[in-house]
Amino acid sequence: WTKNDFIGETANNEKQKLRPVLFWIHGGAYTNGTAATSWYNGASLVTRGDVVLVSINYRLGPFGFLGDNNLGTLDQVSALRWVNRNIASFGGDPNNVTIFGESAGGSSVVALTASPLVAGLVTRAWAMSPSLRQLRTKKEASIALDQYLNFASCKSLAELRELSVQQMIDATAKMFVDVENYISTFTPTCGGAGLPEDIYTASANSGIPLVVGTNHDENRLWTVLHPDSATLDVEDALVYYRDAFADKSQAAWDLYSKLRKNHSPSQMVAAMQTDQNFRSPAWKLCEERSEVNTPTWMYWFTWPTPIFDGAFGSCHALDIPFVFHNLNAPRVEVFTGDDISREPIADRISGELLSYAKTGAVSWPLYEKNIRATLKIDIETVLITDPEPEFRTLWSSMV
Repeated sequence: WTKNDFIGETANNEKQKLRPVLFWIHGGAYTNGTAATSWYNGASLVTRGDVVLVSINYRLGPFGFLGDNNLGTLDQVSALRWVNRNIASFGGDPNNVTIFGESAGGSSVVALTASPLVAGLVTRAWAMSPSLRQLRTKKEASIALDQYLNFASCKSLAELRELSVQQMIDATAKMFVDVENYISTFTPTCGGAGLPEDIYTASANSGIPLVVGTNHDENRLWTVLHPDSATLDVEDALVYYRDAFADKSQAAWDLYSKLRKNHSPSQMVAAMQTDQNFRSPAWKLCEERSEVNTPTWMYWFTWPTPIFDGAFGSCHALDIPFVFHNLNAPRVEVFTGDDISREPIADRISGELLSYAKTGAVSWPLYEKNIRATLKIDIETVLITDPEPEFRTLWSSMV
């Protein structure tokens, strides 16, 4: 998308001022999703900010992340190389490229900041709810590959290559039903093609500036929809805490009960898993980056959607239409409601992204370990320092 026609219009105009480039990577657990989703339409951002926006597809599931080949990640790198070579023909500045993404797209953004393959291709990065716990080791990738070969009834990669696309999709569907930890079956592999073993440290040492944010109630997107959610009792919820904290489970339960008052057992599970899957890895990333003074900012999106009597809270993916300022996109109101209070929130967060893409700066201070500045984005957006340090300390002790 570009400002004039959302396609590109200034191939040979040498006097044309080149615009900042936003490079979007969609989410979908590395198994689904597309750049064509209406919520990702770039027209609003390019109109408001006079930027060029590129939205990409990349190989998913067994086609992109089988074993440790990281083909989907290499697709993202190839797209960045294309932008570097060609975006000036669309009015974009190849020397001012901001990558941004949500969920699997967010963890892709972080992984790319750690990759030596993007040197000279990425200026800065913005990661929304990065699912960093999905990233796996080479050992885990090998186990997942063996599982997939078994579900595909193949003894080797050579046999697998003889299957049709539909047969591979069918094998993937079987895994989705039968494998307990399916979420990491097809994901980028640390130490695999194009990626270092330690993503956190490599990102910290990359020198690439990064904004990272999470939502207050990420995991409610799944717990609310779970068929057992309504009947979950305290003892059921404690099972999840024991799995996460082992001998610290009762202390963890007591802390969450104190700071998440009046939560149902299902909401207690969602609160813990939100921190386990999203906030804790984001804290770890920001802490490591701040230690080596690599520019890093943190935000916390806390506005709760009113749908279903507020059951979803500020759940995973809720921030997407606000960042893109696409509140009128199809089906957004089903997720966010239609209250006018949404508008200033969209103005603020999309404005921060556009400012960052243009100048490399946002309106709030860097994340530093002495204050841990965090922009809390809600109807009233405020700067806070070290939000909920008790949770941060608890999870840092689990690493």
